[in-house]
This record gives sequence, structure tokens and C-alpha cells, in this order.
Amino acid sequence: MSEAIICWISGPVLRAVTTDNFHIHEAVLVGSKGLLGEVVRLNGQELTVQVFEETTGLRPGDRLQGEGASLSVRLGPGLLGNIFDGLLRPLTGGEERNFLSPGQRLPPTIRYPFQPLVEMGRILKGGEPFAAVQQLPPPAEPQLCLVPPAVCGEVVAIAPAGEYADTDILCTLRDGSGREEGIAMSHTWPVRVPRPVAERLVSGPPLLTGQRILDCLFPVARGGKATVPGGFGTGKTVLLETIAKWCNADVIVYLGCGERGNEMAGVLDEFPHLEDPRTGRPLMERMVVIANTSNMPVAAREASIYTGVTVAEYFRDQGLNVALMADSTSRWAEALREVSGRLGELPGEGGYPAYLSTRLADFYERAARVQTLSGKGGSVTIIGAVSPPSSDFSEPVTTHTKRYVRNFWALDRKRAHARFYPAIDPLTSYSEDAVLLASWWHARGNPNWAAQRRRFLTVLEEQARLERMALILGKDAMPPQQQLTLLVAGLINEAFLRQSAFSVKDRSASPQKQNRMMGLLDRFMDLAARAVEAGMAVEAIQGLPLLRRLQRMGEEIADEEMEAFAQLEEGMEKAFSLG
Repeated sequence: MSEAIICWISGPVLRAVTTDNFHIHEAVLVGSKGLLGEVVRLNGQELTVQVFEETTGLRPGDRLQGEGASLSVRLGPGLLGNIFDGLLRPLTGGEERNFLSPGQRLPPTIRYPFQPLVEMGRILKGGEPFAAVQQLPPPAEPQLCLVPPAVCGEVVAIAPAGEYADTDILCTLRDGSGREEGIAMSHTWPVRVPRPVAERLVSGPPLLTGQRILDCLFPVARGGKATVPGGFGTGKTVLLETIAKWCNADVIVYLGCGERGNEMAGVLDEFPHLEDPRTGRPLMERMVVIANTSNMPVAAREASIYTGVTVAEYFRDQGLNVALMADSTSRWAEALREVSGRLGELPGEGGYPAYLSTRLADFYERAARVQTLSGKGGSVTIIGAVSPPSSDFSEPVTTHTKRYVRNFWALDRKRAHARFYPAIDPLTSYSEDAVLLASWWHARGNPNWAAQRRRFLTVLEEQARLERMALILGKDAMPPQQQLTLLVAGLINEAFLRQSAFSVKDRSASPQKQNRMMGLLDRFMDLAARAVEAGMAVEAIQGLPLLRRLQRMGEEIADEEMEAFAQLEEGMEKAFSLG
């Protein structure tokens, strides 16, 4: 085992001298308590280490030991339903775990019911399942135990069904050279190395969020990448929590990266009490929460984002669709900046290190829809929040993030202060996945989805221009067609883009409901335009009782009440025919 002696230390960064061999990103144990660290620089016989734990008490002369392997986490059946820190150490599980001990590494072993899926003589490849664990009672799906990606061979021993610890050797494989290797329910994987796949596929069907402005105007595909930039108080955390609850992903990995402790405490208190709308059981049963708050060691915040995506890839390799919510990548970038400063590196734009862009690319490029090594399909969709100071979208983290994501959901301070939820600005936001997903909506009964989406965005863009004119001329001096545009744009905002999280009927909308609402508003625009051309006053349209019903249809009509939309459309046709 390699050893070194500390010669300098500043916060989470230290330097040590050695005559042994170390390699970049090697995990090391520092001091008598075995604090976890990682080698980040080598310079002859001197190595630089970032420590992921509180370094109080360390001093020059203390020793550190290399583990001979990169920083890794243990992946297995104990992940779902639990809360971890940025190094995947459990934060729940009884009074004895109220505090993390210095140097604590892997989570304690737990016994699980084991059900083998293979027989003696079977040839297994890396990434294939060899057993199932029914961690939660039905109807929860059993979790699969995977062969580590670098291991393959013939099954020469397999344990019978029963209850075992997740670290017990339960299956033994023999490769072509006769070397045998034992496999447990869980295995370790280096967090900075993407897990291998058989093939990366084109992004698939949409990740449905239940939020109309996202699903219909700015959709994200499974395996896609999205960012949610917004200043303080614009609702980033609330939006991510809402997506986590209502999206159609199989597993949610929620990463609280560098957020304030009181805000993260609220998240950790709320999630265990949320009900999963898909099963009626606790939502935490299909969630993994990774909490690394701003008052935790800064270097651990930098590692936590890789821990989160590694966990997401592990569930993807089981053939599941995973959604990773990272809140927020700005705090992660600030951790990079602080560690970079202590390393003495030349700062780039905004004081961030010059490699900020590369690190962001490494993270977002791990989102994908893939064919796994076992032949199944799975996906990781990454949604990262960004917290630009003073909502300045030209700052480095937001600017570099836009280079690597296909979906940009910009939160607007004015909308947020007006209690408009979700406070997504339809003029600043965009979705490059929308073109790919049009056929999916066509197959769901709306062949005009792309045209309707384009029409909505055009009207909203025209509204911004006309409102500036109205401030000078006044609305009454504008031509009827322009007044109608303002009326229609206001209706789109109130009836379609605004959603009430407090309404049982409106807090989430199914694709069928969204299609019907888009169709009704599209038809209203056609009828209103014809009526104005025929001489009907815009004030008369504005006074129709129908308008109020359209504004409230999201909150008054539930997903299972589709016939109510037909009645509303019939009333709309009648109102304009009488007018």
C-alpha cells in the first residue's frame, strides 16, 4: 500500500511527499481517522489531495495511504428509499446513524431476500442480472443484482434462495483462463467513470412531467438534458420537486448539491411523506436522495454530482428509466472554484477554473437512452438547476451549461413575484427535443401538436411586442386584431401555462388532457379571429361567459372527465355562432 507524509494543508486541500506510486483520482485515507480523499495532482514526488471530510486536527507530518483504486461507491439493493450524503454514506437508519463518523466509508451491510435468476453452467456477461431482491413488498418491482461490467464467465456456484448480507459472495464465475471471481448483491464502481453500455440510442419518448408548459411547449425526451436557470426565489426547488413527484420515470435520483441547510432539511422532511401517484405508496420507495448542503465539506460537494449520476446509471443498467434532479449545479461550480483557488490555479471567467466547461460536459454527457450490456433499454435524463446571481443568464455556469443541454427552462423573476407557477418564461426558454417528439404526440391523438405549439409560442412572442406598444398608445387605440392577440395571449397564459399545485385536478395533467386543452384554445383562436373579421368587437368576446370557463378548465376538469371538454367545445361553438 502506497504511503505519503503531509507537508502542507489548507482547508480541504493538502500536499504530501512520497517515494511510492500514486495515480490521479486515486482514493486515499488521510490521518489516523482515515479521512477519505482523492489525488488531484501529481508533481514528481509531491502529490496534491482534496479531502472530502472536515480536516480540523490534521497537521504536517501526518500520514496518508493510497487505496490503489479510484474514488468509488457501493451500488446495490440498499439504495432505493434512502437518503445519503455526497459520498453515498447513509443519513438515515436509526439513532446510531444520527452523525457520520470521521472516516466512515461504505454503508453498513444489510440482509436482503435473495432469489437467484441463473443456474449452474450459464454464461454471464458483464452487466447481466444474476439475481433479484424483493426489497419492498409488492406491487413494488424487485431489484436486479448485476454482474459488474468488467466481469464475465461461466456460473460455477450460485447460492440458493434465502436471506443474505449484500456483501456476501453468492455467485462465482469462471472465465476462459480458469480464474474464478465471486459476486455479491452489491459491487463498487468509480464515480468519475461512466458505466459502459452496449449502444447509445437516439433520445426516446418524452419524459412526461405533468406540467403543461413543459410537456407541450418545451418537452424533454427520455435520455435528454435540461437545465432550469433562475434567480433566488423563482421556484427552482419547487419545480424540481413537482417534476420528481409527477414525472413518468421509474426511479428518481434527487441530488441536493450545495443548497442551504434549512432548505434541504425541508426537502428531506417532505419527500418521505409524499404519496406516489402511480402506486399510492410512499414516493420514497422509488427515490434516492443525495443531500450535500452548503455547510458540508466543500470537496464532497464537488464529488456528489458524480455520485448522483453513477447511482442513476446503475438503475439504468437494470433496464429502468431514471430522472436525475441536480439542485444546483451553480453550487457545485462554486465548490470547484474554491478548491481550484486553494490549488493555486489561474482563475478563468468569474473566478471559475478554466476547466469548468469540460466538467459540465462530462456530467451532462452521461445522460442518454441506451441499450444496456444485458440487452435491455434504459435511460438517464438529467435536469440540472442553475442559480445565476441576480438572474444574470450571461454568467459562466449558465452560459456553459447551455452548450451541453438541449432544453432550457428559464425561470422569470417577474412571473414568480406575480405568483405565476410554473414561472417559466416562454420567450427565453427553448426545447431542441420538440422536433423529435412531435410524432409521439401525433400517435396520442393530436396530429396538429407541432402546429399548435408553434402557434402558441408565436402568439406569446407577439404579446411581448404589442404590450410595449400598448404602454405608449394604450390598448384602446390599437387595431382589433392586435387587441385580440393580447386577449388570446392572456388566455393561453391563464388557462394553459399557469398550473395550480394546490388543485387536485390541476397539479398534474395527463397527455390526453393537455391535447384537449391545446385543441380547445386553438379552436378558440380560429373562432375569435373570424368573429373579429365579421365585425364583432373584442370587448364583446372578452365579455363572453365562455372565457371564464376556458380560463378555469384546468382546475375544473379532471383527467378522467374528458366528456366535459366536449361540452365546453360545444358551448364555445354555440357562443360564437350566436355572436
